[in-house]
Amino acid sequence: MMPVGPLMIEHRLIERMIVVMSNELERIRASYSANPFFIHTIVDFMMTYADQCHHGKEENILFRELKKKNLSQEHINTMDELVKEHISARQYAGKLDEANKRYLKGDIQALPAVMDCLSFFVVFYPKHIEKEDRHFFLPVMSYFSQEEKTSMLQEGFLLDQNLIHDKYKKVASLAESSYK
Repeated sequence: MMPVGPLMIEHRLIERMIVVMSNELERIRASYSANPFFIHTIVDFMMTYADQCHHGKEENILFRELKKKNLSQEHINTMDELVKEHISARQYAGKLDEANKRYLKGDIQALPAVMDCLSFFVVFYPKHIEKEDRHFFLPVMSYFSQEEKTSMLQEGFLLDQNLIHDKYKKVASLAESSYK
């Protein structure tokens, strides 16, 4: 398996949560009320799984190693865009967390911010994932030897050992089941 294989598998779990977020956003729009405990689950998923685990492997392993290579200008530009997109996603996860905390305390004025953040993720992630999966991950593998690919894959597995993938698979499944 190439080091981008696990990243692409992680994209599938993120896509599952995006569907759930879209469903939750529609429910909030229809009822003009949110479930702050469910929103907290989304925040936790985005901050821990999508950012620390997934973006962490991209930025701290793949991108770090790519910076050592003589990349084409196209790949340099794409990698820079991806890093900026990760920063935006982090910022929106923080905004969602703050808005949800305000909403939980009874601040109904925080609901539009909750909806705005959910809307951001629903629009952002499909495009971001497509850019990585279809236009970046596989082409940049040509910069690496088989030994380098194996080393990055092993480093990713070590990072994962310190995280809790199974928890977030259960979170996604539980969230999905609430819309079946």
